[in-house]
Amino acid sequence: MAEVKVKKEINLSEPAEIENRIKELCQQFSHGITDQVIQNDMPHLEPQQRALAINKLLSLGQLDLMRNSSGLLYRLKDSTGVSKMKGSDNQEKLVYQIIEDAGNKGIWSRDIRFKSNLPLTEINKILKNLESKKLIKAVKSVAASKKKVYMLYNLQPDRSVTGGAWYSDQDFESEFVEVLNQQCFKFLQSKAEVARDSKQSPMVQRNSSFATSHEVWKYICELGISKVDLSMDDIETILNTLIYDGKVEMTVIAAKEGTVGSVNGQMKLYRGVNPILQPTGLVKAPCGLCPVFDDCHEGGEISPSNCLYMTEWLDF
Repeated sequence: MAEVKVKKEINLSEPAEIENRIKELCQQFSHGITDQVIQNDMPHLEPQQRALAINKLLSLGQLDLMRNSSGLLYRLKDSTGVSKMKGSDNQEKLVYQIIEDAGNKGIWSRDIRFKSNLPLTEINKILKNLESKKLIKAVKSVAASKKKVYMLYNLQPDRSVTGGAWYSDQDFESEFVEVLNQQCFKFLQSKAEVARDSKQSPMVQRNSSFATSHEVWKYICELGISKVDLSMDDIETILNTLIYDGKVEMTVIAAKEGTVGSVNGQMKLYRGVNPILQPTGLVKAPCGLCPVFDDCHEGGEISPSNCLYMTEWLDF
């Protein structure tokens, strides 16, 4: 995380100045700050002073307490929703709070009803009112196509709700995934070919044939084949499918903190591989993987003579 430069001297004996500085840090880091960020910015601040300032801001409703993989996060509370909720009755405030607590994964109206103990007709009325004020929004979930989850209007839905880059209007983009598979493998193959043509020692050739997920991600982005912004995690998901297909192998190495593509001092490297032996014809035949193999016999409803898979395989 980038170092924050303090423009003025903070009087550590004044709690108000400490609180203001913490709010300024939250404004600079909109996604939230950790205790470590506060410590780096005010190294001479006593832990007890820091805790008192944070607790006061939380009690005043000026900060939100969140949690991620690295620990607790403090984020400046969105004042827009608070100001728009002024004048609302207690039931509306209760429903808004329940939806806010659900975060970017959202919540079904059935669960809102369970937590609020309000009648369904009243909940539907409140939801429509909050949607009209643009305080909340309804998002279709890939987990249940006919159901909608509700979340705050300014939140980006979680991947578990939208399906991430692999879904469009709740439909799985199998062709898009296949194109990405081919292009990622093509990039790793070309890197391996360059390494082989270098005429260096076998160990040097092997090491230079590896690529980081960041390199693959950059290559895919430069191709411009995706209409959506792909993350490093998206590309690693594709690379994992290539590993399962036996086309790619992965190794993990130690990396300096801050190196592009490294996580917790480790970096994943990928390289394209070719099978040592080609599979035999028997393995390639559809019979080897057929789920109704035991029911297949000549003259039956399922038989080799009318098997579509066998016909396609023989034509190929």
